[in-house]
Amino acid sequence: MSNIANVSAAGRSSAADGFDFSESKILVVGGTSGVGLTTAISFAQCGARHLTLVGRNETRGKEAIDRVRALCPDADPHFLSADANDPQAADEVVHEAARTMGGLDVVVNSTVAVYQPTLFHDTDIAEIPTILIQQALGPILTSRAAINYMREQKHGAIINVASDAAKVPTPGECVIGAAMAAIVTFSRTLAVEAKRYGVRVNTITPSLIANTGSYDRAMNIDFSKKIFEKIKSQAHLGLTEPEDLANTILFLASPLASNITGQVVSVNGGISVA
Repeated sequence: MSNIANVSAAGRSSAADGFDFSESKILVVGGTSGVGLTTAISFAQCGARHLTLVGRNETRGKEAIDRVRALCPDADPHFLSADANDPQAADEVVHEAARTMGGLDVVVNSTVAVYQPTLFHDTDIAEIPTILIQQALGPILTSRAAINYMREQKHGAIINVASDAAKVPTPGECVIGAAMAAIVTFSRTLAVEAKRYGVRVNTITPSLIANTGSYDRAMNIDFSKKIFEKIKSQAHLGLTEPEDLANTILFLASPLASNITGQVVSVNGGISVA
């Protein structure tokens, strides 16, 4: 039986038990701020005791752990410092998380590259490889390190966070859109490979996310602010907040989504229907 949540006697989960993560071992890469931290807190609020947050900054990591503990005293979160874009570091941090927690049931990849929308002809050609690597490589590497644990135990859920730039051409996002498309196609292909082992892989693709560093960067320069103010006006259901993404991630990690894999879910308040 999967440790992701309790399953009913009939083999199906109900809404009442689908969000019980008390026995789950959860790894959140990029978990020290924004969507990643909000997701970690949401898991803890749903009973998760075994949480590992990964980030590059030790100070921010300690602050994130303190915040989770303050809001959820029963949780036992840990922080590991690593650059998920480095193959050795990604491998080591996943193995250490699995060792510390005694397993690995859920992996959330919410890494974000510090990038401002820039027209392609204004993008320094020397920066293009860095933009691609910093955004796309981390989820691929951590998934590779995690997949053997999940294959062996015959269950697991991987949720990768990309963006609607993977599906909707947006001026200023030629390179970042290519990176996001890489995450999406990787995730869908891994879902096909991993389904025979009981492992599910899904992707969520937000557009603008309020109260995040990426939102601030998009609104920080006149060119991108003009574009994204127009995009923002299309969010008739409300501009996406980190909590909206966290709710979707929890659903996709739970047995309520036990038949969902290889999907790309836009969480964007109605900005697009791609």
